[in-house]
Amino acid sequence: MKIGIISGSLRTSRATSSVAAYVHRVASARSEATYDLIELADFDVPLLTSPVHPMVANKNYDDPNVQKWSDAIDGFDAFVFVTPEYNHGVPGGFKNAVDSLGVEWVGKPVAFVGHGSVGGVRAVEQWRQIVVNFSMPVARAELNFNMFNHWDDGTFTPADRHDDEVGAMLDQLEGLTRKAQA
Repeated sequence: MKIGIISGSLRTSRATSSVAAYVHRVASARSEATYDLIELADFDVPLLTSPVHPMVANKNYDDPNVQKWSDAIDGFDAFVFVTPEYNHGVPGGFKNAVDSLGVEWVGKPVAFVGHGSVGGVRAVEQWRQIVVNFSMPVARAELNFNMFNHWDDGTFTPADRHDDEVGAMLDQLEGLTRKAQA
């Protein structure tokens, strides 16, 4: 099973990358799945303007950056969305990147790791509503990192307990993925 950990911020100096790298480090020690780190910022996904709805595009997109994004995402069996919270919600660039694809997401399980002033909980709640459209099974366990408690002079500093919490979340995600593949 192949699981993508998506770092969902486009900002130049993004805290999301360090959170995603941490989750990837913990996940890489596991043996039931292969985990790859995906930096959304590496794909330069344009705003969704195509006249062809992504759900009927048959994974063939008119923009080469969207096609590159599709090709990367389609190969995964499940995902971990590492999401910042912007203005009490999901980041626009990440939402646009998800909206730009269709069948690449359908039926694939997802788990969430949020961060922000209140741990990204509002963004995660909105993501849970969004991914229902793609029939994506959602892991109940999630991680939330408060920017006031988990950064020290700009450096992400998870607590010792977080390794176990990442493990519990990934246990659920891998279980959902096995069910989806059965």
